[in-house]
Amino acid sequence: MKIVVLDGYTENPGDLSWESLAALGDLEVYDRTSYEESDLIAERIGDAEIVVMNKTPISRATLDKCPNIKLIAVLATGYNVVDIAYAKEKGIPVCNVPNYGGYSVSQFSIALMLEACLHIGHHDRQKDTHQFIEMKSFRPEYTVTGNFHHPVTHGCSTKNTGSSNQNNRFKRGSLGTDSRIQEVYGVITDPYS
Repeated sequence: MKIVVLDGYTENPGDLSWESLAALGDLEVYDRTSYEESDLIAERIGDAEIVVMNKTPISRATLDKCPNIKLIAVLATGYNVVDIAYAKEKGIPVCNVPNYGGYSVSQFSIALMLEACLHIGHHDRQKDTHQFIEMKSFRPEYTVTGNFHHPVTHGCSTKNTGSSNQNNRFKRGSLGTDSRIQEVYGVITDPYS
């Protein structure tokens, strides 16, 4: 059985082995073929029975030029690059990876939520450009639970123990009225006002 991998680099840039796939038949691996319709695709498939690909399109014309294809394996969840209707008409099954990266997608989503709350990238860029030295105030943040948090004034107490609204706002974290913050971040609404 002849197996061809048309764009192996997308799945294996060199740190993995194709040995388990090679054990199933005569394997030919191409790092990249074409990401748009090309005669090179049919040329590389040749008389292969199994086509393994990720982003290389498999069109009606390619399927007609390669009559030995018995299976198309897509190394991705999406299979929009394969003419599914025509493959079905010719009796060629197309399989894909129904779920991969579930954990990494979840992890990335949580990382983005934390970035939205804490602006770590913003603060890192300020550190690298020494902008934080010139700032009169720090950017307010939100915690994951939705509470307002200011990196400097959060949890601070003042000598004035009165119960004025201004004092309570300062204790919880205040945006202040620094014009430079408004210049950099636009109008900021204080959630405690």
